[in-house]
Amino acid sequence: MPIVKEHRMPPSLPEEIQRHLDVFVAAAQTAFGDDLAAAVLFGSAADGQVRATSDVNLLLLLKRFTPQAADALRGPLRMAHAAIDLQVMFLQEDELTQAAEAFAVKFADIIARHRVLLGNDPFASLHTSRDAVLRRLRQVLLNQQVRMRERYMLLSLNEEQLAGAIADAAGPLRAAAASLAQLEGKSAQSGKQALEAFVDQLGDPALHTALQAMSEARETARLAPGQALPAFTSLMAITGHLREHAETMR
Repeated sequence: MPIVKEHRMPPSLPEEIQRHLDVFVAAAQTAFGDDLAAAVLFGSAADGQVRATSDVNLLLLLKRFTPQAADALRGPLRMAHAAIDLQVMFLQEDELTQAAEAFAVKFADIIARHRVLLGNDPFASLHTSRDAVLRRLRQVLLNQQVRMRERYMLLSLNEEQLAGAIADAAGPLRAAAASLAQLEGKSAQSGKQALEAFVDQLGDPALHTALQAMSEARETARLAPGQALPAFTSLMAITGHLREHAETMR
């Protein structure tokens, strides 16, 4: 097996997550051998923003995916999923460019915040086209609107479950706001900063209150009684404003 460059975990990553990641990446290297080109942490764990409701996102970039190698990793993956909610994307090298175009918003976020745990950085020279980002952004926001309406109908009478839905909305809304800022040529911002700046422009204090509730739901997985429903409806409004803005862009 060739020697590959390893990269240290971010200092702010919780010890338990680091330990389980170390074990899983080592198991992936053993299972796939020379076919493992890189292991890349992305999302909130990559920039040290793991919260109570966060999952841990990892991309394994492979030269090829074979059932025989994958079978050897099933056990370690189930253990890591149970322990730290590890979510793994298995992507082949020859699929990377196509995936970046097909899932442009997601990959724009990965490009902006990722940490290479093993191998070389596959995103060092990867870019997503403006047309692909805008097209995918519109799709993501439409999907988010439809999904939030469904969540409202199913969960609006259950504050505990609605708090979970509020926490889940953070990732897509922040990624969408960051993509909008990128498309407008604004300086690089985190998704959280981009969403706060977008809401600033709307001038509605209730929408800022919803963002605060969303952060609290991510931190603690719960909200104070009576807080979840108005926060969720405000997040639905923010999603609508994001989509309207995306639809007007050319």
